[in-house]
Amino acid sequence: MVGIGEDGLAGLGDAAKAAISGATHVFGGARHLELAASAIKGEPHPWQSPFSASIDAVLALRGHAVCVLASGDPFHYGVGATLARHVDASQLQVYPHPSSFSLAAARLGWPLQEVVSLSLHGRPLDLVRPHLHPGARILALTSDEHGPAQLAALLTEAGFGISIITVLEALGGPEETVRSHVAMRFALDGINPLNICAISVVALPGARVLPLTPGLDDALFEHDGQITKREIRALTLATLAPRRGETLWDIGAGSGSIAIEWMLADPSLKAIAIEADAERAARIARNATSFGVPDLAVIAGTAPGALAGLEPPHAIFIGGGGSDPGVLDAAIAALRPGGRLVANAVTLELEAMLLARHADLGGSLTRLAVDRADTIGSMTAWRPAMPIVQWAWSKS
Repeated sequence: MVGIGEDGLAGLGDAAKAAISGATHVFGGARHLELAASAIKGEPHPWQSPFSASIDAVLALRGHAVCVLASGDPFHYGVGATLARHVDASQLQVYPHPSSFSLAAARLGWPLQEVVSLSLHGRPLDLVRPHLHPGARILALTSDEHGPAQLAALLTEAGFGISIITVLEALGGPEETVRSHVAMRFALDGINPLNICAISVVALPGARVLPLTPGLDDALFEHDGQITKREIRALTLATLAPRRGETLWDIGAGSGSIAIEWMLADPSLKAIAIEADAERAARIARNATSFGVPDLAVIAGTAPGALAGLEPPHAIFIGGGGSDPGVLDAAIAALRPGGRLVANAVTLELEAMLLARHADLGGSLTRLAVDRADTIGSMTAWRPAMPIVQWAWSKS
């Protein structure tokens, strides 16, 4: 596997060039094959659509001298990660080239360890939203020539319109260009489709900054009152205890706040929000986009029937609909061994069910109550919110 840049063969070492020349089959994008054309002696194979067909073609040539050309570093948002899922590392010889991120950091003098690096190539631009904090530096690889302007529009809409976007185009090649613009006045044209955007984040008053701690302000969510309130949400997420790579089921998701904050905890986390009300399910999807977790899966359906066929969860939260017949049984049965289940009861009916489950299966019971100061006439007094009974249980 050879990483190649816009400088083509001139930027490669002798070993990388020999790997290309010695291959009987060379796979890569049309641009990669053109850059390396004079060194290719074997049969060139442009990437197919769908891309999986090309991966199958590479694997079918196991035992032959096969070279795969990739942009920059094959293991930094590149084809290397895909191939490594099918081919043991001992069967790979990799010659990486500086990635677009490395080249951009070098041009700007930005220490990479202090920069957020994102690939938005073929992915929703909304993924940048959780990283929009005052003073942050972001390197975002885009899909095409339209990406920079679309990013500028997103920044402006979210209250970061005076951020500086530097568009770095065709890095490392003869057409390399570096141009900067203020997001809210972005007017660059003739942008090369091969570009990476460097964002110096500046927040205007009222910008939508998503804090890094759980228990986000309720006002950040679109909701109709069916939302786990921020204090209870923070405690619930702490009890759910997300761990890298895990999947959550949020049953009776309401506004989706628990599932959304679960996914915000780490990019490796996944969640499925199950909501019976179609209007609320649509609202969950809008919230997921505005919080920068557009990959949240939303199932519009009623549990337990809607749970059939879903990816088995590592954790389950039941906030609404838990008293419906069969929901708790189905959730317990679906939970992976070692998984955690957290159920919050507001109604006496669900509370009675949780008391019975605690007596039968163990776990922990906690009663949570929050009082908020509120005005009563000209005075101030405590106004209690509805108390929550929380059952937490781990499956052995």
